[in-house]
Amino acid sequence: MGTQIMTIAPIPLFLNPVAGRGRAGRLAPAVRDVFAAGGIAVTLIESSAAGDLEQRVYEHASKGLGPLIVAGGDGSVHEAVNGILRAGTDAPFGLIPIGTGNDFAKACAIPLEWKMAVNLLVDRMLGSVPVRRIDAGQVNGRFFANGVGIGFDAKINRIARKYSWPIGDLVYLVAVLEGLWDGVITPTVRMRYGKERYEGRVTLANISNGPWVGGMFHIAPMADNGDGVLDLVFAKPVSRTRVLALLPKLIRGTHINEAEINCATITDFELFADEPVPSHVDGETQPLQTEFRLSILPDALGIL
Repeated sequence: MGTQIMTIAPIPLFLNPVAGRGRAGRLAPAVRDVFAAGGIAVTLIESSAAGDLEQRVYEHASKGLGPLIVAGGDGSVHEAVNGILRAGTDAPFGLIPIGTGNDFAKACAIPLEWKMAVNLLVDRMLGSVPVRRIDAGQVNGRFFANGVGIGFDAKINRIARKYSWPIGDLVYLVAVLEGLWDGVITPTVRMRYGKERYEGRVTLANISNGPWVGGMFHIAPMADNGDGVLDLVFAKPVSRTRVLALLPKLIRGTHINEAEINCATITDFELFADEPVPSHVDGETQPLQTEFRLSILPDALGIL
């Protein structure tokens, strides 16, 4: 059974003004006005630097002040989730997706058009609709809501973040092409997931709570963030031309049965690489690392 939403007026609206390549900051007053028109008073709290939104959410959640709203993209969700789970007070949150990829919003069936998302959230809050529980995960001391990528997809994510072009999801496709030009990385790794073991080279290993990554890539079409498990998708070494051949399938989510692709349902995961490899957590680039230890946190998050 879900817990009932107790609306607090005004409710804090945490917003990352640089999300969506600055779109969130431009829309901030309009988002606040649409909430007000629906009968929900919000207090706008804009983050000022990386990590600031996480700290502000942590301070709110630590005091047990009730639900909160986040306006931004997957990076904003990542910071909010880490603030909430570090606080350990189970503060539920609502999301207004104004990012570039909005993978978490897709996984939660939240409308990607921001006004629709606001109005749906208003209806749910005023109607005291029960909070929806979803899973989260933890890797190397960080919490995640959508997934973890190790290897080539993390390299692509790092490339995409340097672009400021207002072209939405297509920025990730451009990044793939640049990444291929630079070369496909295939580190040698040792993986353990449940009772299974794998040792050898990989192009990527993606551990998914939700089905999307990079906005347009349907990396784990079977993933469901409320089913109590994570989905591992890893690819054995592939050439540049093979990556190009797989791209359309990856966008459609029809790559799962290809010869190089391996899938497993997991609750815990370990990977040890022979050399430092790139990784991302919810799309946030991490320092190069050689060891990854990951576990699921069932029903850890409440979604308004």
